[in-house]
Parts: sequence; structure tokens; C-alpha cells
Amino acid sequence: MAVDPAPGPAAPLSVDSGSGPRAAAGHTSERATAPRRSPGSVIAGMSDAERAALWRQRLHEAEAGLTRFLVSRGGDADLEAWFGLQAELFADLPLSSLDMPSEWQRVFFRGQALMERFLISRYGEDILVEWAASNAEVHRTVEPDFGRGAADPIRRIARQAELYGSDYELDVPPGPGPATTAALAITHCAIWDYREKARTNGVRLTLASPCTYCTHAMSANVRAKGYDVSYELRQDSDGHGCHWRATAPNTAQEA
Repeated sequence: MAVDPAPGPAAPLSVDSGSGPRAAAGHTSERATAPRRSPGSVIAGMSDAERAALWRQRLHEAEAGLTRFLVSRGGDADLEAWFGLQAELFADLPLSSLDMPSEWQRVFFRGQALMERFLISRYGEDILVEWAASNAEVHRTVEPDFGRGAADPIRRIARQAELYGSDYELDVPPGPGPATTAALAITHCAIWDYREKARTNGVRLTLASPCTYCTHAMSANVRAKGYDVSYELRQDSDGHGCHWRATAPNTAQEA
């Protein structure tokens, strides 16, 4: 999502520790469709206030994570530039903190772009892995635990997909108890649509693919919550997508 220079060819698809999710016996499948189709899940029913709150939380996780990362580098941190960047991050905030998801989406997207450019220009693209891990430590603290086990981190990924209006299927076990495994299939990732719209509006993107950072960030978040994670990127006639699975440690051995 970062800006400058212009993107090159799309990044190749990659797989991290396993293939995409398969529906398990006894699981339910929640279908959520983007606004371009017909909405239909509890996640798709997020209110404007809930959407705005999640955009703000994501900005907080990223900014606090970058501060944490710079602290870890000690005197090597470029603090003067970081203070200037923070001023840009929090400039032109929405006047109201509620019911303005599109405005908070704009603030988050701009902030994500600025932070990516800040890091990549100084340390190279590989540093995104360390930033994602630092952000995940913040995520571990600020993201609530709802007692649904592996379904909690997977539903967080689904909620982020919903923010952009992506198409997805959420596969979680029925019942109130904590799940040992949960999965998500994003069949059309609307982050790509949003980035392309930004590109046509004059934004020059650094990363050829949003997956370059997103896969590191989502994987680190799931692991920070204590679960094993696997993902697979997909691309077909419906566009770009991905499959995610979170599993409680030692589940396979116990089974």
C-alpha cells in the first residue's frame, strides 16, 4: 500500500506452511458477499461505528508497532524523520470518531502507505517481516479475546476483509465453545480494487502486491494469539483471493 515508486509486475503467489482451508465435518459456513453482490452474514452486518473503530484500531496497531520496532533498534532509529512522519499520520483526522468508516479508511490507507515507504526506503522490503511481528505484539494486547478459540483470529481477518467489501466464506465450528481450528476463504479480495482505484487517482504504489505485507501481518497476528497459521494465495477469474486456517497447537497430534 505504500507510495512511490510505481509498481512493477504483480508479485508471484506463495504458500506459507500449508494449503488453503477445507471445510471440516460439523463446521458451518458463513457466506459474506461484498456490496457489489448481496450482503448476508453477521460480519457483513458491522455497523458504521464498528467499522470506524476497527480502522482506528488497525492504525493504532501499525503506528504503535512501528514505534516499538524503532525502540528495538536503539540509537539506529531515525527519530527526527519518525516524528515528522507521525505528524503526517495524524494530520487531517475526521472531526468525529464515530460513524465515519470511509474517512477512517482514508486515514489508515494513507498512514499504511507512509509507514511502508518510511521503512522500505531505510531498511529494504525484507524489514516488513520485522514490522509485522512488532505490530502483532501490539495486536496481542489490544485485540479482545472473545472465547471462541481459533475462530477469534480468523474472524478478525474476516472483519478486515469486510472493511474493504471483499467476498469471503467463514468456516467455523458450531456451538459456543472455543474452536481448535477455523478457516476463511477470501474469494475476491477487494483490497486490490481499492489499491487500483488509488492508483488511478494518482497514488504511486511501492509494493506490487498488497499480499507482500498482508500475509506477514495476518500470520503474525494469528501466531501472537497463540495459534498455528497457514495460508494460500489464489488468483482466478473472480480476481485475487486467499485461504487462511488457524489451528490450536498440537491439535493434529491429539487427533
